[in-house]
Amino acid sequence: MNLSINRVFSLFATPALAAVIGWMPTLAQGAELKQIRIAVPDLSAGTQHSGGGITDVLQQQQLLEKAFAADGISIQWNYFKGAGPVINEAFANGQVDFAYLGDLAAIIGKANGVDTRLVAATARGVKHYLGVVPGSGIKTLQDLKGKRVAVFRGTATQLSFDAALASQGLSEKDLKVINLDFSAAIAALAARQIDATWGSTGISALADRGLAELPLNTRDLGGAGNVQAVLVAAGAFVDAYPAVVEKFVAAQQPAVQWLTDDANKDAYIQLVSERASYPPAILQRDLSQERLSAVFDSTLDPDFLARLQASVDLAAQQRLIRKPFKVDQWLAPQATRPAPVAQAGGQG
Repeated sequence: MNLSINRVFSLFATPALAAVIGWMPTLAQGAELKQIRIAVPDLSAGTQHSGGGITDVLQQQQLLEKAFAADGISIQWNYFKGAGPVINEAFANGQVDFAYLGDLAAIIGKANGVDTRLVAATARGVKHYLGVVPGSGIKTLQDLKGKRVAVFRGTATQLSFDAALASQGLSEKDLKVINLDFSAAIAALAARQIDATWGSTGISALADRGLAELPLNTRDLGGAGNVQAVLVAAGAFVDAYPAVVEKFVAAQQPAVQWLTDDANKDAYIQLVSERASYPPAILQRDLSQERLSAVFDSTLDPDFLARLQASVDLAAQQRLIRKPFKVDQWLAPQATRPAPVAQAGGQG
């Protein structure tokens, strides 16, 4: 059984950065734009690529490709098993124009001097789970003291875990934290090489095989550790092609509208199941209490920005970044903002 699990989850293995992006052309400032390069963390457990959420809908409906076809601009989707840390390196090397990222990866990039601009929200309040070895007796976060816990550093999962720990008066210093990517953590838990890990849907898949228990998730902690996700763009790209960024945002709105229609939940589950090779039952259970209209709202409303600012501040407090910054100074001019509220009484 362990060999089978390891074989399945070896599909998550992080490739070398050069193998993934070495052939990508760099952005030529002032040149006629021929291609838009999009980076997405690859969450798939199979041979297809999947980022979940809006990226799967965009690809299925080919919305960006259709929007820019008349302009002679192609869309290049680049999926990264190395998730946020690798995508930030690609941004720093001028090899990415847009990226769909979890909160911490986007925050780390910005805090480390990578010139990105915040364009839209892509997910909010996404829950994460504690996965433990069956029969371990671990029921709470307090039970993790001194235990070996795998976390993928530099990703939204790490910030989620730190927020969950902080809600219980704990920090990573109370545990034996091991930095493993998502696939390695799942394989290590299945092989009982660690005591626990923290993550999302992949852990649920392991639990379905009887190789993990899920004693709690972020909902049990009052939302502490819920993850936000964003769309960011390279600053140089925003400055060079402002109209393209505006068109990009407009082109993805039909996908947002489809995603935020709760009547499409079953269709969305089927889509992600096919692309990510997750059994539909796992996704159905994961989303059973969720309203897609709340999860996938793309608006950078005051509540979302406040949550993002809290994530920035927590990252600084936990020394994941050197110093915090103001989220409202991160926004691109084309950022998806709330619609203005109509004034009562008309123009007067």
